[in-house]
Amino acid sequence: MFATRGVSGLLKASRCVARTPARTPYTALVTSRISRRFNSSSAAIRNNHVRYWLGGAILTRDPISSTTTQTEIKVDHGSVIVAATKIPNIWLRDNCQCTACVHDSTKQRLLDTFSIPENLHIKEHNLSQNNTLKITWSDGHKSAYSHDFLARIVRPAEIKAQLRQGTTKPALWDASIASNPPRVLYQPDGPVAPMLQHIRKHGFCYVDKVPHGSPSATESLLRSIAFIRETHYGSFYDFTADLASQDTAYTNLALEAHTDTTYFSDPAGLQAFHLLSHTDGSGGASLLVDGFHAAHQLYDADRAAYEILSTVPVHAHASGNEGVSIQPYRGFPVLEHDAATASLVRVRWNSSDRAGIGLPIDQVETWYGAARKFDALVKRRANEYWEQLRPGRVLIFDNWRVLHGRSRFTGKRRICGGYINRDDWISRYKMEVLGREDVLGGLASS
Repeated sequence: MFATRGVSGLLKASRCVARTPARTPYTALVTSRISRRFNSSSAAIRNNHVRYWLGGAILTRDPISSTTTQTEIKVDHGSVIVAATKIPNIWLRDNCQCTACVHDSTKQRLLDTFSIPENLHIKEHNLSQNNTLKITWSDGHKSAYSHDFLARIVRPAEIKAQLRQGTTKPALWDASIASNPPRVLYQPDGPVAPMLQHIRKHGFCYVDKVPHGSPSATESLLRSIAFIRETHYGSFYDFTADLASQDTAYTNLALEAHTDTTYFSDPAGLQAFHLLSHTDGSGGASLLVDGFHAAHQLYDADRAAYEILSTVPVHAHASGNEGVSIQPYRGFPVLEHDAATASLVRVRWNSSDRAGIGLPIDQVETWYGAARKFDALVKRRANEYWEQLRPGRVLIFDNWRVLHGRSRFTGKRRICGGYINRDDWISRYKMEVLGREDVLGGLASS
């Protein structure tokens, strides 16, 4: 994530002033703004609600009223009040974590949300010595909310959105990454966290010393991350340049840098290649380009072009095989952003599979002009990282970020690999890096 809409205003009197922000590249800007929000004391709060300061002691207790429908929470991290947030009582009741409300094993909600009385209010409340807020509701139910649980609730929206994608910050790169690319050694049944952290940070990772006598070790490696995605190409693939599927990937032609499966509403998350063998020929070097870095450069050079590629929908298709023409239910822009933070989360770039452009015909020149500028950045030599794949080295990359291609080759190459869904690999990454307790603890606040 490196592009973000501006954060507008501080939390004042438990109210965040929202504006319509503009996209900006991810720099120290978002960090500094979040820091200012975290290090600014909240203004005095004068609303007649139950109030707690969960850093150490009860700040105030307002008279209980059957008309009070919100609870106001302040959370202290160290010596600063992070936020003051009004939480509707129905939300607190709906997110009670007791075993009568949430199944202890499946973590699924048992409570019938809409059986909660509309006029629900707090009958009794207290703050325990361990900073647990205990509430007896007007319907007789008793709930307890820990400091950590409530602290997650009052996080700024952009922090929550970033944590949904994990804690590892993306690092932009160019051709110079060739001197020290991210890599790990293959360990059967070994931890996947280091590899996934590399992919989250850089968008790709090599796994070295993978057995290559057959594709089975590569398939096991991918399944250790998550399920392999089934498409019209099959599931785990093992192919040569024989046009078994009607796609230029199944030829020996050079391929420009692109992302795969732009013709799906949900493009493949991860993609993997393992060159098992290359006989009687040469060539076929692999090309990687950091799409986030190229987009960052476009933003710096021409913000109008960046905005066009971020808003104009582009349609795509896969129609090579007889009886097949896969198309998404709508067009998507080249650059896609998170709705909460406006951070860039996905690049769709594949001219070979592109169909129509979602503009009136007399306006499409504006898109072509913006796309030409992005294309020039993708093809800039300083942004291209070339590497000759070899047997024993598996390349796994984030198809939402890293563009890939290859040079023309001669001879016969055998390659295996597969796709993994975005939700599956990000969920596995978060579980490995954050741990199950933190992941589950953040469900209600996400």
